[in-house]
Amino acid sequence: MNTEPTAPARLRITHAECDGALIRFQFGAQTQPGAAGALREATDAQERAADNPLRIPCTRLAGPAFGECWSAGAVSESAETCGAAWAHGDQYAMVAISVDEAAGDIEQAAEQAYQRLITCVRPSEHPYLLRIWNYFSAINQGDGDGERYRRFCVGRAQGVDGSFNDPPPAATAIGASHATGKVQVIALCARVPAIALENPRQTPAWRYPREFGPVSPGFSRGALLDVDSDTPCLLASGTASIVGHVSRHVDDVRAQLVESLANLEALLAEGTARAKCNFSLGDCAALRVYLRHPTDLALAQGVIAASALPAERVVYLHGDVCRRELAVELEGVFVARP
Repeated sequence: MNTEPTAPARLRITHAECDGALIRFQFGAQTQPGAAGALREATDAQERAADNPLRIPCTRLAGPAFGECWSAGAVSESAETCGAAWAHGDQYAMVAISVDEAAGDIEQAAEQAYQRLITCVRPSEHPYLLRIWNYFSAINQGDGDGERYRRFCVGRAQGVDGSFNDPPPAATAIGASHATGKVQVIALCARVPAIALENPRQTPAWRYPREFGPVSPGFSRGALLDVDSDTPCLLASGTASIVGHVSRHVDDVRAQLVESLANLEALLAEGTARAKCNFSLGDCAALRVYLRHPTDLALAQGVIAASALPAERVVYLHGDVCRRELAVELEGVFVARP
């Protein structure tokens, strides 16, 4: 009788229906810039989905209509209740949490969301946080330390435990394309920790100087998974036109995209060195391009088309970048070649 252990299921991301889905990321209804009727349809769909913690509150401008299906073998347990949804597999789990902002208090909502996340995840069979997505509206509203993104960072820091920043997980924070009144947090968790990655072209976010707020953003630039397999996976955090800690190419969206792609390639090179395998733009399983201005869609598609990224795996979303002077941000999943 064969008693050898079965190899663990690896993370897989597709833009089609898949077996054993941990989560299907759904995006706001599709629209086109300047199309009033389509905008009304998008708004209606967003209102109908307002209480769905799995739907990303960013209007889809172009790209795969299905969304993203994340799977890793059979799902053993799942539920959706009280503004939270979760699914547990063998090696991985997904948790989605939605917290109402009481009177617009983004700091308190962020603190509650992360307290709930830590409470759910740490005692579970998947205690390690690998990748987190954060969405809330009006991300740049407010001045100085009163900016909503900075208050969110303060609330997050108050809600996490002592292990959260040792090192912090890969993450993205994006402003919703419509008012939600909620903080949405979606997290990929695992039985074993990932390898946190930093970009040699950029200052680690958790080391940003005081000028960026009273609390540094809590995220790593990327996470490396399944390094013991022939096809490791690299999850790239939100990547923008930042060199060191300084925003570059303000008011030039094309140049911002080119700089963001250079940062993405630098991160892939770092993952290649750490995993002893080859990551490249062509190995992209899924990429999200967040655009502050939907009218920049054609320009962004042109820049992406000129790169090695597979166009059929790129989705363009209307969402605000956490730095108000920047207009575009990228994030993605890359699977190394054996």
